[in-house]
This record gives sequence, structure tokens and C-alpha cells, in this order.
Amino acid sequence: MIVGMTGGGASAAYDDHDRARLVAEAPKESATTRSEFERDRARVLHSAALRRLAAKTQVVIVGESDFPRTRLTHSLECAQIGRELGAALGADPDLVDAACLAHDLGHPPFGHNGETALDEAAHLCGGFEGNAQSLRVLTRLEAKVEGAGLNLTRAALDAATKYPWPRRDDTSKYGVYPDDAAVFDWLRAGAPDRRRCLEAQVMDWADDVAYSVHDLEDGIHSGHVPAAALDDAGDRDAVVLLAADRYFDGTKDDVTAAADRLRRLPFWPRDFDGSQRALIALKRMTSELIARLSNAAVEATRSAYGDGALTRYRADLVVPPPIRAECAVLKALADHYVMRRAETLRVQARQREQLLALVAGLSARAPEPLEPWLRAVWDSAADDGAPLRVVVDQVASLTDTSAAEWFARWGAG
Repeated sequence: MIVGMTGGGASAAYDDHDRARLVAEAPKESATTRSEFERDRARVLHSAALRRLAAKTQVVIVGESDFPRTRLTHSLECAQIGRELGAALGADPDLVDAACLAHDLGHPPFGHNGETALDEAAHLCGGFEGNAQSLRVLTRLEAKVEGAGLNLTRAALDAATKYPWPRRDDTSKYGVYPDDAAVFDWLRAGAPDRRRCLEAQVMDWADDVAYSVHDLEDGIHSGHVPAAALDDAGDRDAVVLLAADRYFDGTKDDVTAAADRLRRLPFWPRDFDGSQRALIALKRMTSELIARLSNAAVEATRSAYGDGALTRYRADLVVPPPIRAECAVLKALADHYVMRRAETLRVQARQREQLLALVAGLSARAPEPLEPWLRAVWDSAADDGAPLRVVVDQVASLTDTSAAEWFARWGAG
């Protein structure tokens, strides 16, 4: 349970600028008492892009078993964590919920592995980034309002923007492609340059908490992550090195201390045999870790900014460095034991080859293979890079299953 406020009355902290939509909409014939942010959440929840996440890889490959998360279940869990965390700080819970549901809509088949392949395939049209693609889905590709995608409020689009800047040299992460700059400028109107609103920071931390804890749970359940991994000095050191290198902006000593804290927690697992007793213990671990990581952020943020509704650019989320280090250890456990397995690496190499071949094959045969909702866009493409971007939009929209089917039919050669 996340401690703090309940979020009651949070909507009053947002103004007409926050609630504005890119395209004005006529009111519905039926009367409704829903807030603008409740409407945003509903639009994301009912979107085709969200449904497709049910068959997109989170960490464990879709179809390996019935237990591991998909991108959809991850997004739902992220939304639950983010909603409570946002409400505890006085942000509108529906706004944060919508941002969390939306944050992965642009991710392609095969997880981050697919993102790497599409970035290579799209180099002639500016590259591919899952977060920039999410903005494209929300504002252009989803069918709701012509010319505006889901036509979410400014605050919702801003809250869903994890990296509020275009591609730049000092980071591989970015949140907008050049041809989506106009809507990006609209949603960022009045926002400090490159600064994320509080709701986006809450979404980002909820994402980290959800996937670090649940990927570990999935890894232990599947047998890939030893329950007592942190008890072995050699294994622990390998995890610590990986966490310090990839997931934490601090020292190795900070991460070592975090690993030691985690393995001494009373609910930290020591064994897992698949029994009901073990499943209950594993579920207790996930609940306790989520509360630990979330409550620490609420308490530190409240300590820095006091009581009252913390929204938009009135505050920044404060996550204590020791807690960030613990989260990094959890991420590194799944990375070390699941994502770096030899079989996983072989499968990922094949998946990248398939996506690259699929982009090439569709580009050579377009517009015939494209789905009807993209053919007209391809026909009206104005420059050399635009047709390729449409093909990439098509491939990014596919699920793991349909991507393999499309490759068998349309892959180059």
C-alpha cells in the first residue's frame, strides 16, 4: 500500500491549458460527468494499440509459458502503481493512470530487441525509438479524431512523454521524431525545456518499479533466476557490476550495499520449488518490494515539497539514491539471468534478422502489403524518408505473433 493522499480534489490543481485538446470536439449527445482526464484514460484503455500489447514481449518471450508478463500486463501493473503513487502526491490519479497505460504503446514486437532492429532499419528516416513511437501512436496513428490520434489533453500527452526532447547526441533516448515536432511543440507549450512534469516522473518511476520487481518474479518462477542468487558471493558480484554499469548512476559500493540490504530483508526468497507455499512467498516479495520502492519516493517527495497537491511543474519526484540502487539490483538480476541466456540471445538475433528483412520486403512491395489504414498515408508520402516511416509504423504495430507471420509472407527474399 502506498501512503499519502487519496487524490481527492486533485483535478482542481489543473487549468484549462492542461485540459486543452489539439482538436476541439463537440460534446456527446449523452450527458456525462467524467472529467477530461477520465476521458483520456478511457481512450487509451479502449485503443487498439493497448490491446496489441497482449502479444508483445516484456522480458520472457511471449508463448514460452502462461505465467510471465506481456507488455499489456506490465502496462496494467504500471498503471496501478502509478495511480496510487500519483494520488498520494495529490496528482490526478486518472491522468497518471492514462500516462502509464500509454507509455509503451509504441513499443514494437520482440521488446527492446525489436526496437534495436527497427532503429537500424529506419536510419534513412531518422531512426526508431519506442517512446517517440508512443507519441506518434497517441497523436497520429490511433483512430479516434482525424488528424489528432486519440486527441488526449495536453497534460495527458505531456505526462506520457518520458523523454521530452528530439534525438540528440548525448543520449540514445528521445521522445519525438522530426515530423511530429508540431504536436510536440503544442503539448510542451509553457513547459520548461527538457524538464518532465511530475506526472511523467511518477509514470517513469512506476514503470521502473513494476518491471524491476515483476521481471524478477517472472525469472524466479520460470527457474531462470535462482531464488538465492544474492547469497552467492560470485553471483552477487556479477549482478552488482552489471547494475552499477547499466542501471545506476553511482558507485559500485552503493550497489553492493543495496544488494546486501535486499538479501537481508525478511521476505527475500531463499528457495523456490513451485509449491503453493513458495508462490505465496514470492507474491509477498513482490508486494513488499513495490511498497518499499513506492513509499520511499512518496516520503522523500513530501519531505522536500510539503503537503498539498503536487502537480505538473510544481514539484519533482524525489527517489532516494539508496532506493534507486536497490531498483538497479532488481533490474540486473533479470538482465543477468534471463536476458543474457545463450538461448535468449540466439532467439533475439533471429528476431532482429526477421524484422530487418520484413521492413525491406514491405518497402519493396508497398503499398499492397500494408493495412488499409496506412496505404493512403504511404500514397501521399512527401519525401524520400516518409514511405519508409510508414513501413516502420506498420511493422512497429505488429505483435510478436503477427510479425513472424508477416515475415513468412513478406520478408525479403
